[in-house]
Amino acid sequence: MNTTPPRRRPADPAPTPPSKKKGLRTLLADHRAGLGAIAVVLLAAFGGWMAWDRYAPGVRASRANILLPEDVEVVGVGPWIRADLKAEALRDASLDNGLPLDDPELARRLARAFDIHPWVREVVTVRLRHPAAATVEIRCREPVAMVAVPGGLLPIDAEGILLPSDDFSAESAARYPKITGIASGPRGAVGFTWGDPLVEEAAAVASVIGPEWQRLRLVSCRPVPGVKEGHAWDFMGDDELVIRFGSAPGHEQPDEPTAALKVARLRALANGEQPTGTIDLTLSPPSESPVPPTP
Repeated sequence: MNTTPPRRRPADPAPTPPSKKKGLRTLLADHRAGLGAIAVVLLAAFGGWMAWDRYAPGVRASRANILLPEDVEVVGVGPWIRADLKAEALRDASLDNGLPLDDPELARRLARAFDIHPWVREVVTVRLRHPAAATVEIRCREPVAMVAVPGGLLPIDAEGILLPSDDFSAESAARYPKITGIASGPRGAVGFTWGDPLVEEAAAVASVIGPEWQRLRLVSCRPVPGVKEGHAWDFMGDDELVIRFGSAPGHEQPDEPTAALKVARLRALANGEQPTGTIDLTLSPPSESPVPPTP
């Protein structure tokens, strides 16, 4: 009987724990998707930068050739105008969305836009320059009187042209001569003549009065019938003051003093004590009798 003990089988070797360090190849394999996305982003950014570098000069140049409303300077706007004349002119002419500077009709289109505005009497010049900019020089109509109509007052200039009334408050309108006794209403739109010869006469009278209107505390100006041709005009003031101005400038009767002589007398009255009663400027005072010529 064999008494030799059986041999023991060698134990299986213990498994080797995985290494905590990975090689570069393993790292790339594990993060292949993320790295691919990063590469795409970098390539897109680089491509965008190359495109901008190539086309940016053209983009910048295009803005320099587009005239926007903020690039337009308007010279000559009267201080009595409260509205944004430039914005209104460009808007009404549909020129407020940007205009190509190389348009050969651009200067004419700008001139036309301002010329049709009711406050503009004349467009003096339009100057264009690069980068996109423009200077528009204008002459504005100036209010000389307010015509009393049912419901309020309407401003006119020295030629009897109806002006925008929205630019006047009740206080500012009161500073101008008030024309009463006009039965007609405006026959045209704002920026056009009233359409009544009587209003044209009133405008001519009001335009020569000047600051004496306020200095003499005059209230209104009205037509007086009875003159052979045209009308006589009376100025009504405080304390029952009535100043007979007579015919409008250019409509004087043969024996009537000129408008310049009447205005000179108005200034003399304004420099003295406040007059009262009735004063007739159509009659020459004794001190103004003609002096015989020297032989």
